[in-house]
Amino acid sequence: MRWWPTAQQRCVTIHRRLVASCPSNLHVFPIPHPPSPIPSAVPPPAAPAAAAARPSSTFKRLQARIRGLVGKAIDDYAMIAEGDRVMVCLSGGKDSYTLLDVLLSLQRSAPVQFDIVAVNLDQKQPGFPAHVLPEYLAALGVPFEILEQDTYSVVKRVVPDGRTMCGLCSRLRRGRLYRYAAENGITKIALGHHRDDIVETLFLNLFFGGRLKAMPPKLLSEDARHVVIRPLAYVPEREIDRYARARQFPIIPAVSAARRTTCSASRSRKCSPTGSARSRAAPRPSSPRCAT
Repeated sequence: MRWWPTAQQRCVTIHRRLVASCPSNLHVFPIPHPPSPIPSAVPPPAAPAAAAARPSSTFKRLQARIRGLVGKAIDDYAMIAEGDRVMVCLSGGKDSYTLLDVLLSLQRSAPVQFDIVAVNLDQKQPGFPAHVLPEYLAALGVPFEILEQDTYSVVKRVVPDGRTMCGLCSRLRRGRLYRYAAENGITKIALGHHRDDIVETLFLNLFFGGRLKAMPPKLLSEDARHVVIRPLAYVPEREIDRYARARQFPIIPAVSAARRTTCSASRSRKCSPTGSARSRAAPRPSSPRCAT
């Protein structure tokens, strides 16, 4: 393998002859010698570990787009103000992980100062891996709280077999989260509902409840004590799914049919914390997401 072209070597030879034949008072700029060839058996240097772990340009564009959509929703609906304490409700699903990750990123560059605390409600459902979220949040370094309340047994005892459990499950969960928010000075409760959830809830209420009603991006509770925000309101689910896969979140899957029926926090089925319209001609519909 030739490291230096043959024509270049000839030019160097001619240059040397010219230098030897020129008068001593005539200055001729020297040409550097060609470098010695590198043995072909020596492999090229490996890329540094930091460069190998560097995020791809595709992920950076996706992250920037999600950050932009979340920032626009927060700005459009005045979701977060100076000095707010934002409680991010975590379920272990891709949506709540993405919500927490993006809010932590925005917190560093936001025009206002606000605090974030992550909260998960352990509803004592069979097979739920209770260690996953505490380990993840501790490694992340974000303040968190794991609440415990056996709503699963209550729902199984009260709701007859074959009937949807989402309504009672949602009310019990919402009450526990609201109580924690009131006791700990929480000013905003952030839920992981995205754009697809809002659209699906609109059609569920339209077809089963006969009303045009969806989940608002910002909601004042009935007692006017709590403000619920949905910063992912503009973000489509497909982009959240791509983001979660790229970030490799420790997703907690649905572990049993009972867990899905009681609309616990999972990737596949979730219910709204605010409930949905009731119809006399049809059973109460459930929206596709859980609060936590």
